[in-house]
Amino acid sequence: MSFHLDLKSNPTRALVAIKLLHTVVWLFLVGCIVTIPIAGVLRRFALAAALAGLVLLECLVLALNRFHCPIGDWARLFTDEPADNYDIYLPVWLARHNKTIFGTVFVLGGLFTLARWLMLGR
Repeated sequence: MSFHLDLKSNPTRALVAIKLLHTVVWLFLVGCIVTIPIAGVLRRFALAAALAGLVLLECLVLALNRFHCPIGDWARLFTDEPADNYDIYLPVWLARHNKTIFGTVFVLGGLFTLARWLMLGR
């Protein structure tokens, strides 16, 4: 038995799959962002740098896509829902302010980790 998603005949199922994928990717990236300062506290600076690199790669993808997630573009093919969470399983307020909240946490966590790395003599 193989998994086959017939997008044209079942747009609801397609949208659910896209929202699940987007939510999993979001959770992974938020996990990276939250782990960066923890890695700094634990003096795991290579891990912090690798996680920051993954987040910066996502930032590049967003920048190249006019600051919209390409997964959201896929979801838009299957819904006209105007809510900010049309493409992800998040509360509307969090979907609306996601980049601001986690961008701030990323920058502050990165600066904290960089400061620790510099103070501890690398």
